[in-house]
Amino acid sequence: MSMQKAVAGTIITVAIIVMMTSALALLQPSTTITNTGAIEALNVGVYQDSACTQSLTALNWGTLRPGTSANRTIYVKNTGNAALTLNMTATAWNPPTASSYITLAWDRQGSLLAPGNKVTALLILSVSADVNGFTDFNCTTIISGQ
Repeated sequence: MSMQKAVAGTIITVAIIVMMTSALALLQPSTTITNTGAIEALNVGVYQDSACTQSLTALNWGTLRPGTSANRTIYVKNTGNAALTLNMTATAWNPPTASSYITLAWDRQGSLLAPGNKVTALLILSVSADVNGFTDFNCTTIISGQ
């Protein structure tokens, strides 16, 4: 009788582990997030090529899974006649909750850019592993020189 109880207990334990594993798999983010966002340039030029001949007005981040990030290289040029400090902000999130799950950063925040000079900048879009409630979003990225 005790052997039967042990076997039954083992079967129940295995069944619970299988059910928990299945439930956890359902909780894993299988959604994908897509976006194409507008780029606004203030007091600087923003370009998609290193020669700064092709203006960049939108970025397609492609399809991202929760918990991942994507990088895009852009080029920023000071088209004025005074040194500028570079700044980047993301605004107009749609849906508004997207800003709670998605971050946009870059490697040129606060950099000084002399007149006529250009720099390569790396934009990094990161999607939280906990993202939920939407599968696509958009926002406006403002790159400015002040």
